[in-house]
Amino acid sequence: MNPVLKLLLEGGSLSTAQMAQVAGLSEAEVEQHLDQLKQDKILLGWRPVLDLSREAAADAAVEAVIEVKITPERGGGFDRLAERTARFDEVHTCMLVSGGYDLLVIVRGRSLQKVAAFVSEKLSTIEGVLSTSTHFILRYYKDQGFMLGTDESSGQRLDVAP
Repeated sequence: MNPVLKLLLEGGSLSTAQMAQVAGLSEAEVEQHLDQLKQDKILLGWRPVLDLSREAAADAAVEAVIEVKITPERGGGFDRLAERTARFDEVHTCMLVSGGYDLLVIVRGRSLQKVAAFVSEKLSTIEGVLSTSTHFILRYYKDQGFMLGTDESSGQRLDVAP
């Protein structure tokens, strides 16, 4: 595995100088690896992990997870419908999954009503969409490996009673 990619996966908050030191490369070599990862469309971008429960602006945002059952198209399978769904501005994440439904879609909107309108007026009306089930996210406890909204002591293991 590319040593810079491995560092990105395991320690994404490292600077290029820190990555170079850990990987035993020069900073220029790390930059070359990063450029190549971008050209190969492996490294698509950087994003912070935010605990929006501590931010007043978060009150203006609603997130929902939507389970979508679809009929695969002849010659296109699930891909065409998934790509069409993913193109909506409201859609944050769209993935094909196994199980009782086909797509798992994460949607963001300014209110419960905006998300509900997206589901009823746009998503569920796409030809090939059989059903949707919407779950509004009430609170995150952990996101992308980071514990949210906890104090320092809660990172400790729980006591086990005999």
